[in-house]
Parts: sequence; C-alpha cells; structure tokens
Amino acid sequence: QVQLVESGGGLVQAGGSLRLSCAASGPTFSSYGMGWFRQAPGKERAFVAATTWNGATTFYADSVRGRFAISRDNAKNTVYLQMNSLKPEDTAVYYCAATPSRYSGSTYMYRYNYWGQGTQVTVSS
Repeated sequence: QVQLVESGGGLVQAGGSLRLSCAASGPTFSSYGMGWFRQAPGKERAFVAATTWNGATTFYADSVRGRFAISRDNAKNTVYLQMNSLKPEDTAVYYCAATPSRYSGSTYMYRYNYWGQGTQVTVSS
C-alpha cells in the first residue's frame, strides 16, 4: 500500500513557476513508476508526466514538454513536478499517482494503482 500526498500548488501569474511535491509513504516507493495527471474544470483527467522507478527515463504530454520537468528522490520518497512558463490553460487540480514498475511511464490512468488527493494550481492571465 502506498499513500501519496501532494503539496506546492497555488496561484501564480502566467509566465511564473511552481514546484509540486508528492510525498509517498511505505518502504517500496522505489519500486513504483510515478506519474502526474491533471484535471481542469469540466474536463477529464489527463496525463502530464511520468518517470520510471529510478528516474532515468521521463515522459511528457506534448502540451507541457519543454516547460515541465518530473524528477524523484527515492531517498526522500518524493516525486516532483517543476512547472515553468505557466499558462492559464495549465490551471487544474494536479494529482500524483503510482504504478507498478512494469508499467513505468504509462500515460494511462488505469495503470496507476495509487493516487493522491490532488493540489490546485491556478494560473492567472
């Protein structure tokens, strides 16, 4: 069982930056691939970024590639999402999620067994 808690969301102006953190409980964090998803008002939850169990490989949605960066620190049981050059269309609730290592990098929500409660990111124009 893995419990995930996101933090770092908030209100930022367009062009600004935020760093989201996702702290995981449990001794097996390093065995999971990790992902970030987001859900904007009135829209379905969508893939943002993912990383393999060791952080060696990362994956991004086209809409955030070059602006966002996912990373992890297995010693701290934490995964991060650095978000730069934020746009109003990045406004959403951001969720981190964990998937078994064999599905690392998956962009499909159903591959992820564990989810955090979400953190709100609002980008003003």
